[in-house]
Amino acid sequence: MTHTERPSARTALPVDLDEAAHRCLVAGFEGTTAVPDTLKRLIDRGLGGVILFTRNVRDAEQVRRLTDTLRALRPDLLVGIDNEGGGIGHLVAAGAPEVPGSYALGVVDDPALTARCADALAGHLATLGITASYAPVADVQRQADNPIVRTRAFGEDTALVSRHLGAWIAATDARGIASCAKHFPGHGGTLTDSHHELAVDPRPYEELDLDPFRAAIAAGVPMVMSAHVVFPALDANRPATLSRRILRDLLRHELDFDGVLVSDALEMKAISDLYGEAAGARIALAAGADQVIVAVADLAVTLECRDAVLEALRDGVLGEERVREAAGRVQRLVERYATPADEIAVWDEGAGLEAARRAVRGQVAPDAVPGAHVVDLFPSPHPALNWGGEDLLTEVLAVDPTATGTAVAGEPVDLDGLVQGILAKAAGAPLVVATCDAGLYPWQGRLRDALVARRPGAVQVATGLPDGGALCSYGRGKVNLRAVAEVLAGAR
Repeated sequence: MTHTERPSARTALPVDLDEAAHRCLVAGFEGTTAVPDTLKRLIDRGLGGVILFTRNVRDAEQVRRLTDTLRALRPDLLVGIDNEGGGIGHLVAAGAPEVPGSYALGVVDDPALTARCADALAGHLATLGITASYAPVADVQRQADNPIVRTRAFGEDTALVSRHLGAWIAATDARGIASCAKHFPGHGGTLTDSHHELAVDPRPYEELDLDPFRAAIAAGVPMVMSAHVVFPALDANRPATLSRRILRDLLRHELDFDGVLVSDALEMKAISDLYGEAAGARIALAAGADQVIVAVADLAVTLECRDAVLEALRDGVLGEERVREAAGRVQRLVERYATPADEIAVWDEGAGLEAARRAVRGQVAPDAVPGAHVVDLFPSPHPALNWGGEDLLTEVLAVDPTATGTAVAGEPVDLDGLVQGILAKAAGAPLVVATCDAGLYPWQGRLRDALVARRPGAVQVATGLPDGGALCSYGRGKVNLRAVAEVLAGAR
């Protein structure tokens, strides 16, 4: 037993209050089969939930055994995961259904199709014994240089985002899976990724994107996740996750949300660098959060957060009534969602590719270029989000084995040398140059422009947000890239 696990007189609380405090925690952990002893003890004391990541996933059967093991320790334990689709997810090795990201679904603007895609993701979760999905994204993509929302949002229009949120939430709930609208009150107006530093949305109150959250609440969303973003129009001093004005006054009282309010991960730099995870947990719960996520695999961090909450309760810094209120909401959530369904109906395996095909756009549709040399330029995958490692060349080769290509993940050391090498490999073949958010990553624009200057007839593709008249997939999920590959190869 470690020092932080050892009970002491300073942290001793009534058993029911100790359990209520543990209900307010969601923990990440390391492992695919065995449950760490520290996690077992947390679960025994009432831990509210666990969150799975790629590190916990080997295959579908293993995940189901793991979730069964966790639930055998405590039947009302909530087992959750980030499951947005479109390459944002952690269940690739477990055979997750391939669906495009939210932006592509918004481009198609067929809520029934969005519901079919959400149903596929939720049905798959049910087979794995996972009963909470930290999706969908309710943010509106407002800033061209926003580094973190982008194709994770359904679009740039609040009405469009709202109707697709409703479709997603309803389909997920029908599977007995708890959905979560994030990141309240919106991350789309920022120019900073809160994984790396504190983000700020400087817009006045009347310009904030609250309508999608209103729509999600009207649709019955059982969870809302807060943003590690400062909104000076609401609270100039604290990010939303730690702000009573935003969590209680705005979300609870003005928007009338009575479900579970969960924080984004506390180890994100916006919280950990400025406050520390432990203080962040205490402040978030005092401000109105019902659960705080400590997603990092090191359970010592979770214990530090837990101890800070217990200490705050003992000292009266955190009110007993506040913690019992939060634990009560969590209990209502798990009573509804913690037990997986016994029978799981099949889902539409083709919905994702249908949606991705319908989303492909370009000012001028290019002629097919079979046998092309495909240059795929994209940033290194986000460590917290993108675990699929998809690339366009692989999808082109699947429909056109005569193609060749070059995949470039991250800025090259010798751009001029790379240009020469690509042109030599391409020889007389048609050239395709794909970029992913070149406006955010200037090296992509430089490399693309250098190639197009030498090969003016090159076909240009954008696999992020639109880039001029390029053929656009609106995302880098596997089906997004397959749909573009089919157009390039003339396969449809």
